[in-house]
Amino acid sequence: MPPFLLRLTIAACFVFAAMPAFAITVTKVQVKVIGPDNDDVLADNVRSALALNEEVGKDISARRLNYLLREAEAETREALEPFGYYSPTITIQRSDRSAAQDADDRDVDPDNGGSDADSDSPEAGAGNGEKRARRDRTLTVSIHVDPGTPVRIRGFTLDMEGEAERDASVQSALSAFVPRKGDVLDHALYDNSKSKINRALGAHGYFDADLPAHRVEVTRADSAADIDLRWTSGKRFALGEATFTQAPKRIIRDKLLRKLVDWDEGQAYDEAKLEKLRRSLVELDYFGLVEVLPQPDKAGDDKIVPVQVNLTPAPRSIYTTGLSYGTLSGAGVRMGVERRYLNSLGHKALAQVDYASKRKTTTLQYRVPAFAWLDGWYTASLQAADEQTDFLDTRRLEFVASRSGQFNEHLNLIASMHVLRERWSFFSLAKPVPVYQFASFAFPELRAEYIDVDNKLAPRRGAGGTLLLRGGTGIGNASANFAQIHASAQWFHGFDADSRLLVRGEMGHTFTKVLFGLPPSLRFYAGGDRSVRGYGWREIGPRTRNGMGDTYALGAQNVITASVEYERYFMGPWGAAVFIDSGSAFDGKSPDMRTGVGIGLRWKSPVGPVRIDIAHGLNQPDSPITLHLNIGADL
Repeated sequence: MPPFLLRLTIAACFVFAAMPAFAITVTKVQVKVIGPDNDDVLADNVRSALALNEEVGKDISARRLNYLLREAEAETREALEPFGYYSPTITIQRSDRSAAQDADDRDVDPDNGGSDADSDSPEAGAGNGEKRARRDRTLTVSIHVDPGTPVRIRGFTLDMEGEAERDASVQSALSAFVPRKGDVLDHALYDNSKSKINRALGAHGYFDADLPAHRVEVTRADSAADIDLRWTSGKRFALGEATFTQAPKRIIRDKLLRKLVDWDEGQAYDEAKLEKLRRSLVELDYFGLVEVLPQPDKAGDDKIVPVQVNLTPAPRSIYTTGLSYGTLSGAGVRMGVERRYLNSLGHKALAQVDYASKRKTTTLQYRVPAFAWLDGWYTASLQAADEQTDFLDTRRLEFVASRSGQFNEHLNLIASMHVLRERWSFFSLAKPVPVYQFASFAFPELRAEYIDVDNKLAPRRGAGGTLLLRGGTGIGNASANFAQIHASAQWFHGFDADSRLLVRGEMGHTFTKVLFGLPPSLRFYAGGDRSVRGYGWREIGPRTRNGMGDTYALGAQNVITASVEYERYFMGPWGAAVFIDSGSAFDGKSPDMRTGVGIGLRWKSPVGPVRIDIAHGLNQPDSPITLHLNIGADL
C-alpha cells in the first residue's frame, strides 16, 4: 500500500473512533385505528405484526430504526387485509428527543450559579463521559390508520359435486358458509367456513374429496372480491370391521367388546359411530387408554374402511380410603375396594365400609355389562346400615336389582326393584325405653338422570337434574302402601372466567295414608348441606322431643327447597361465595319455609372443588351459625 494511503486510512480510523456513538431507544409504539367498530381488534393485530414492537426498550442503530419504520407501513397493510381492509391510509409519526437535554438540565448545580464542576477535577472527566453517553436519543412512534372502505364480496360461487351434494350434513355446512355476497371479506370467517365443509366431508367418509377451484380475487380499485369454491366429493366410503388390540395383555373377550360396535360392515361411513364406540369403551372403565382409529388409506376398491381399536388396560383394582365427620354421626373412616374386571366377561365387584361412631354402613355390589337395547349395567347390591344417634335408633337391610341404560349422551335411565327391611325407634321423654317399629317393603323404582354441562367437575354452563318415581306395598301389611315422586334440578351460568351463578331446587311428594308406617329412609327431610344451609342436617320439618330436651325431624310427606349462589374467584384457585337457601319438609299443603343466608370459601383443589360455608338461619334455627364442608363435584 502506498504510504499516503496508509496514512489516510489511519487518520480515518482515528476520526471515526473520536466520533460519538449514537444509539436510539424506542420507548413506545402507539397504534390508533379510526373508524370501524372493531378498531381495538384491528389495532391489536397491527401491533402484533410490527417488528418495531419487538425493539421497544432496546438500543438500536439509526440504520436499523429507518429499516423498521419503512417496514412498518407494509406490515400494517398486511395486518389489516384479513379483516377486509385493502386500501388504508397510514401515517407514521416519530417523536424523538436527545436524552442529553434532560440530563443536562439535571446536571445544573444551583449552588454554583448554574456552572458545571471544575473541568480539571476527576468528577469533570466522569461528567464529560456521561454527557458523551447522553447524546443517545429516545423515540416514540405513533401509527395512525384510517382503514378506508372495506372490501365486500361481489361474485360468489359455492358448489359441491358428487354424492355429497345429497348429504344433509355437508349441505348444512355449505349453507352456513360466510362471508357471502355483500358481506365484508373476513379471512378468518372464510377459512373457518371452508374448514367446516372439509370436516363435514371427512366425518361422512368422503376421503377422495377435492377442491379443484378455490379462488379469492380482490379488486382494490372497486373494493370488491370474488369467491369461487367448488368441491368434488367423490364416492362415500363405508365402515368396515373393527379390530380390537389389547396390550400388553387381553383382559376382556373381543366377542363382548364387539357388541358395542354400532354398525354393520359396508354401512355408510359416519364418524359419529366411531365416537359412540369410543365413549362406550371409556364408560366401561376397563381401559386406561382407548384409541379408535379409522384407516381410510387401507381401504380397497370397495371403499370399505377398516377400524383399528387400541386398548390399554387400566389397573385392575381401585382402593379407596378416607375420613368423614358428621354432626350426628361423629367421626368416621371410609374404606373400599373395587375390581374393574373380575373375569374376561367384564364383571365388576365392589365392597365398601363407612364406619362412624354413630352410623355404620356396609355395601356389596356386583355388576354385569349390558348391551341389549341400551349400553348399561345389570347390578345387584346389598346394603346394611346401622344408625344409633341420640334420638334415632334404626337398622336397615336393602337389596336392589337394577338395569341402567345410557339413552343418549346426556340422559341415563335406571329401572330397579327394591326389597327393604327396616327397624326404627325415635327416643322421647314419654318413652325412655325404645319401642321399635318394623316394616318390610318391595317396590319398583324408575330414575332418570340428565346432565348437560361443559365440565362435570366444576360446571360453568348447562344444567342437570333427576326424576324419581317409586311405589309399592308393605310385605305382610297391605295397608302400608305408598307412591312417591321426587325431582331435582341445577342450573349453572358463567358470567366470565372467574365468576358463575348456581341455581338449585327440588320438590317431592309421597302419596300415602300411613306416613308413619313408612320407615325413615322413605320419608323426606330438609336442612343441611345441599339442602337449606343455616340449619342442621334434617332439622327442618315435623319434630319430636328426645330425652336430651332437643328436637329431631321425624320426616315428612313433602319437600321443597331452592338455592341461589354466586361464586367468584379472586386469586387463582381461591374464591368466595354468597348464597341464600330456602325450603321446608312438611305434611299437608302448607310448607313452613325456612331461609338461610351465608358466605363461603372456595378452593379448586387437586382432588376436586372444596366448599366451606358459614350460614345463618333466619327462622329460629337450633344453632345461630352452622358450618358446612363439601368436597367433590357440584352434580
